[in-house]
Amino acid sequence: MHGDCVDQLWGDWNVLEELARVAPEVRDRLIVRFGPDVLGWCAELPALVRELAARWGLEPVAASGGGTSRVFRCVRHDTGASVWLKLTPEPGIAREEAEALRAWEATPSVVTLLAEDLAAGALLLENVEPGVPVRQLAWSLPEVAALLRDLRIRTPGPGKHSVLRPLSHRIDFTFDLTDRRLAAAQSRTNGLVSPTMLVHARAAAQELAAGGPVGLVHGDLHPANVLSGPDARMVAIDPRPTWGDPDFDAVDWVLEGAADPATLERRIEGLAALVPGLSPERVLRWCRALGVLAAVPRVCAGRDDAEIRFLLALAAHD
Repeated sequence: MHGDCVDQLWGDWNVLEELARVAPEVRDRLIVRFGPDVLGWCAELPALVRELAARWGLEPVAASGGGTSRVFRCVRHDTGASVWLKLTPEPGIAREEAEALRAWEATPSVVTLLAEDLAAGALLLENVEPGVPVRQLAWSLPEVAALLRDLRIRTPGPGKHSVLRPLSHRIDFTFDLTDRRLAAAQSRTNGLVSPTMLVHARAAAQELAAGGPVGLVHGDLHPANVLSGPDARMVAIDPRPTWGDPDFDAVDWVLEGAADPATLERRIEGLAALVPGLSPERVLRWCRALGVLAAVPRVCAGRDDAEIRFLLALAAHD
């Protein structure tokens, strides 16, 4: 019997080792984001997942993730409920996300933080049901408005213990990433986007960030980072939180699929009527400053259509 238990234990460890192993293409994305030192974290990840799974009573069953983290769908041993273990090689990212999730803990429109080990860059998150990314579904402006209203919580702003940085930092990071992406794909862009366009757009975005209201900003609120939740509610995940203008979070929603000024302005006015405090004038200015960020990945992928031309025309607006 003892031998059977040992064999089962080693079998479980081997399965977990394989699940937590970072595939070469994933390592490449992490290296782009964090540099070559991330390879040490990748090598140690299976042991870290095993330690956290034992501590929190989890059985990891699937793995996924993007360019900044690895995410493991787990089953809780005590309840059988599904939860998500999220790990990042940069603990500061986990600290920022945890601060924002704690600030939003009273709203059902944001995923719930269940536990954390910030030194390890680890967050344990509630499962969202049914959990389909909104990008795969039809959505309406009233649904988006409900989400934006819930995110605009009353807050005194950054306290002395906040680890969140100003929105200007997020803007610089995003434009730096776009600059690198454009430079790497310049031969495939047919001259649609120039470095000068990005310089002017960055300056406009930083001017907006320097003024206006200051609140808690999700920072990466687009249809792929919002899931279908209970009672048809939208639930936001994966914040890149900052302190700044909450109108920043409306941009991806009003730009999605827009190819002409009338459509964009109609959406902005529609949201402004449903979200107290949202400024249609500032949202339009944000769209003009950030439209090029939405266009560049599509241009680099070889697209050239009416929607992209509209996004670039926004960036060229004086």
